[in-house]
Amino acid sequence: MDPEAATELVRKGSTLLLLDVPQRTLFGIDTQIFSVGPKFKGMKMVPPGPHFVYYCSSSRSGNEFAPTVGFFLTTQPSEVIVRKWDAQEERLIKLSEEEEIRYSEAVRRFEFDDQLGPYNLESYGDWKQLSNYLSQSAIERLEPIGGEITIAWESSWMDKAPQSDMERRLMEQLRESKFAKNVPMQSERRGCYYTSIPASVKHKNVSGGDLTALNLDKTSLLESVLDKHYQGQEDLLLGELQFTFIAFMMGQSLEAFMQWKALVSLLLSCSEAPLHTRTNMFVKFLRTFYYQLKHGFQHTQNSRSEDAGNSLFLDEAWFSRDIFLYRLSKDFFTVVFEASVVDGDLLSWARKLKTLLETTFGWDLEDNAVNLIDEDDEFAPVVVEMDGS
Repeated sequence: MDPEAATELVRKGSTLLLLDVPQRTLFGIDTQIFSVGPKFKGMKMVPPGPHFVYYCSSSRSGNEFAPTVGFFLTTQPSEVIVRKWDAQEERLIKLSEEEEIRYSEAVRRFEFDDQLGPYNLESYGDWKQLSNYLSQSAIERLEPIGGEITIAWESSWMDKAPQSDMERRLMEQLRESKFAKNVPMQSERRGCYYTSIPASVKHKNVSGGDLTALNLDKTSLLESVLDKHYQGQEDLLLGELQFTFIAFMMGQSLEAFMQWKALVSLLLSCSEAPLHTRTNMFVKFLRTFYYQLKHGFQHTQNSRSEDAGNSLFLDEAWFSRDIFLYRLSKDFFTVVFEASVVDGDLLSWARKLKTLLETTFGWDLEDNAVNLIDEDDEFAPVVVEMDGS
């Protein structure tokens, strides 16, 4: 890049000035992750918009890491954001307004320029695919008090959460990983403000057969959730879907994984909505879901061992047919592909998603075998037994 073009990108882009971050700390922004070197003072040329910053402090040997800490931020053109490393708490903290102004002016005078790594604009397209519904209002609605997301504040929740066999393996993997060793869990609970997604429809004055039907097609439940929690705004729900995936994938939050699973399970359990009442929303959902899985599993397969900081959960357990995705995806594809009339865009994205799942996981999504259902999975279909049956 010629110097004039680079200078213009620095001026128009945002700058993230990070002071005193120790060497060997794993630092990430969006889909990019690095091991901090001796000159590192942050990132420049950051495109305006939503971003996710995350990091793991390292032991001196670089072999063990504390749990990931991450936070969302929305940057403005030419904005300078300043954080400083607190050695005692091993995290980035904000400075006083006076200090922040002083450092910001120094950044604009290019005093830190040779210590700032350039944001890799070639990967920005990947990030946009993961965050295009992530508005500032969605972030503010969901983020925890203080903004920091970390598994260290989820310890009390983890032991109470409903878990399938796969999720128990994920939790065990987390507890035994190099990221969590020798770091005490915090008793304090600072969770995100996720939307409550009921696992099933419950009505007192509905017959058993009708209740079973309502739970096999959760369109009415989706409509209720959209109306009650999102003011009918579909993009807010999709924004939460992206928030949870990013917090899970990059921030390694199991609470985020459970919320992502709840949202995906709700959407994949709808039959009427994708074909008739919410077709455009489901086109956007399938596109979002496709890029989430494409990013997560391609990154896992291609990542080097020293860069495994944001692919902790995506292990062989995800390829098993007992994961919730297998049954739900199989049922959803049946709904779409067997419909007499179907939207072209919906059909196209369903085919792309099916191909991705088959090539990535090796799943056969066209066989007629009985679906595998984990009896411990709270998101499995609710079937109501009729009296006398």
